[in-house]
Amino acid sequence: MHFQVDDAPSAHLQQGPQLDGRATRKPARPALSVGFVLMPDFTLLAFSGFVDALRLAADVGDRSRPIHCRWTLLGEELRPVSASNGVQITPWERLGDPARFDYIVVVGGLLHGNPTASPAVVAYLQLAATQGVPLVGLCTGSFVLARAGLMDGRRCCVSWFHHREFAHEFPQLAVESHELFVVDRDRLTCAGGTSVVHLAAHLIERHCGKAAASKSLRIMLEEGALPARTPQPLPSFAEATSDQRVRQAMWLMEQHLHEPLPISEIARRVNTSVRHLERRFQRALGISPHDCATQLRMRHGHWLVENTQLQITQIALECGFNDCANFSRRFRDAYGYPASSLRRTAVPRRADAH
Repeated sequence: MHFQVDDAPSAHLQQGPQLDGRATRKPARPALSVGFVLMPDFTLLAFSGFVDALRLAADVGDRSRPIHCRWTLLGEELRPVSASNGVQITPWERLGDPARFDYIVVVGGLLHGNPTASPAVVAYLQLAATQGVPLVGLCTGSFVLARAGLMDGRRCCVSWFHHREFAHEFPQLAVESHELFVVDRDRLTCAGGTSVVHLAAHLIERHCGKAAASKSLRIMLEEGALPARTPQPLPSFAEATSDQRVRQAMWLMEQHLHEPLPISEIARRVNTSVRHLERRFQRALGISPHDCATQLRMRHGHWLVENTQLQITQIALECGFNDCANFSRRFRDAYGYPASSLRRTAVPRRADAH
């Protein structure tokens, strides 16, 4: 996977100093230069999606020469790094001066039972920050940046799948999981998955122009660049709707099932008023935001009752109810039968199955 820099044609070279009457030539500085740092058990899709977006924007046609965009893989040592799926990639060069890059991109890995960033990598990222080099966290790369103390005072984007873990580990940080990516000054974070190509397109457009970003996305069979505030996919218990504000609001509701947010706070976070949000919910779903939040909590509770062996009291707390009696009453009202009836008929499951 090592892309060699070809002997570039004269159109892409600039004259160097005169030596013995002869002009030397050196490659022109690319419009966009990126250094990648791969975490142990990194997410291959996040890396490959981002680097391929750069590759497709870096040259005319599909020749893949790193002319307008260049990239390299950095490591403390030149030893293979395993992705979470077992594929191994070897860094091309050791950590050096981060100031030679426009961005340092951290590709995150599995969160549990695996090594975190080494002290050398943390020091390198902190040096980059002091030198004013913007830092990008792909997928769980946001955790790496936060653990290095590099997300203080900035909004951070993580996947809905890791929202609760991030909020628990970094309660002082503002975390978003209802957007594809977040750009907060010199920190850029995204949810992972295919959102990385849209974050890459955002940077390509900024440095190389809209045509280059559009070309890259079209070849990857994406219709066009999605803005940062595009909602992540709908929550598993939510109704389908094309209204982006309603989708964002439902994401916030699902992320806080255990501790429901006031509707006024949800409206604030999706940049609208309570009254306007209520109108959009009625138009899109035929119910109020409050009723939607209650439905999401009850659907989650139903799933937990049916698929786990957690005590009903625990499930009530998980769904944001202060006492078991209130949850049980709401459950019967919603489904027409008591939660306990599912336990009598369901196949026993392990308590950690959820």
